[in-house]
Parts: sequence; C-alpha cells; structure tokens
Amino acid sequence: MARKYTELTFTDGVKSAQSHFGSRASAAQVEAWDIDDQHLSPTETAFINERDGFFMATVGEADWPYVQFRGGPAGFLKVIDPETLCFADFRGNRQYISTGNLRSNDRVALILMDYAGRKRLKVMATAEIIDAEADPELLARVSDPDYRARPERIVTLHVVAFDWNCPQHITPRYTASEWEAYGVRHPAAPNRRQGV
Repeated sequence: MARKYTELTFTDGVKSAQSHFGSRASAAQVEAWDIDDQHLSPTETAFINERDGFFMATVGEADWPYVQFRGGPAGFLKVIDPETLCFADFRGNRQYISTGNLRSNDRVALILMDYAGRKRLKVMATAEIIDAEADPELLARVSDPDYRARPERIVTLHVVAFDWNCPQHITPRYTASEWEAYGVRHPAAPNRRQGV
C-alpha cells in the first residue's frame, strides 16, 4: 500500500529539496512504509479526543495560506468514523476567513498538539461546512451542552491522509488541568487562601 500522506506532500519540488539537503534516501524509505495513513485508528482517535484545540490551515482565492486556531472543550473535535472528523464552529471575530476560503478550496491541513507529551498529529482533509440549523441530529452529536457558546456551523472533515510528526523541537508545555493532575497548583490559578 502506498502512503497517501507522502504522495500528497512529497511533490517534485519537495523531492528536489530533499536531494539538495541530502535526505532523499531516507525520505524514500518513509514513502515505502506499509501503513494505513488514511483511516484513523484507535490511537489517533484517542489522541484527537483528548485535544482542546488545533490549528487549521486553508488557502484563499489569492493563493495565500491562512492558519487559525480552533479551540473548545477537550474532545470538541469529534471522530465520527475512521475517515471523518466533525466539530461545532462557534462565532469568533466574524471575519469568516477560513469559512470563506473553504467556499473556493475545500482542502485543509490540521496540526493537533500534545505539548506535554511532545506529540504532533498532522491531518489533511477536505472540508464541508453545514449551517448549524440544517442538521439538528449532527449538531446534537458534535455540541457540548455544558459549553456556553452557540454553534453557527458544523465543519465536517473528510480525512485524506495523516502523519505523526517527530517530537524534536516540541517544547513541553502544560495546561492548568495537567498541572493539577500532577498535584501542582498552576502559577496563574487564583490563590484561594487570599480570596483572589
């Protein structure tokens, strides 16, 4: 089975750069790995379910890439099946750049980070935007009733390929809940003894 991720990303220009910088032979080995990088396994599903945010890149009509952070409660990006991700999209600054870009080019790239675990998952997908009221059943499936924000849209991502990136150069960072899991008070947490 050919790797879909390298088929999409190792273009002629990329291969030329690999040759120039001396990594083409090792890149060819990566291309030959016999792995299924088109269907999310339980490993990817568990990782995605633990994330409270991700970066999403789109490309606009002027051919410029645009990267935006999407955040919410842990697990707000839902794995619907091994080839489909979905999330409720909430009102932001109302510029609608990602949403507008997807009207002319439905391709997206996601980066999901686990800074504490020094892990990074990259996902390439095609996106479909659905008005929130157009599919109440799907909206109920992707919404978190305990989250105050009201979804405007549902974004469905059809996975094309994914890749785990090496941990090199990922600086460990910890959320307040991760600090608390280790029994340490987060420096930015209010000091309850002072009533702050």
